[in-house]
Order: sequence, then C-alpha cells, then structure tokens
Amino acid sequence: MWYVINATDNEGSLERRLSVRARHLARLQELQNQGRLLLAGPYPAVDSNDPGPAGFTGSLIVAEFDSLEDAQSWANADPYVEAGVYAGVSVKPFRKVLP
Repeated sequence: MWYVINATDNEGSLERRLSVRARHLARLQELQNQGRLLLAGPYPAVDSNDPGPAGFTGSLIVAEFDSLEDAQSWANADPYVEAGVYAGVSVKPFRKVLP
C-alpha cells in the first residue's frame, strides 16, 4: 500500500538539512530503485524552486510499504529525523486514484 510521509522542519534547520541531505537522498533512491517511490520533495519556505537561505518548511514522500508500521519505522530512521531537521513526521495510508 502507498503511504504519505509528511514532515515539518524545525525552524533554522537548513544547515542540518544540508549536512545529511546525501544520506536522506540515498534512502529515497533505494526506494526508487525498488519501484516503491511515487514522489518525494521538500516544501520551499518561499515561492521559489531555489529558496536559498530561506530554506524549507518540510518534506513530502509518497512510497509503498507493507504496513503502516513499516512506513513509520522507515520514516523514523530518516537522517533528517536523526539530525533534528524535522520537528514532526506524520505517516498516513494513501490510496492513489489519479493519474
């Protein structure tokens, strides 16, 4: 089943985000290689593809897992969680309808 992982950044966490970004992306790449990633990306803090020093306010990931518990465990092990980038993470089941 698909699950939405919606995370909110701590204020002022851009430096921490950048310091562990490669590890975060490697985990997403692994999901993509397994055909389990629908989409992933950050929320820019300003209306721009490159928010510069304004940074980001969080992230959205939609990926396939065997269960809600598996999705939550995967989200909890994210480098952004470990580095204190995320203030909070929610995981919910998702039913893709379109496209």
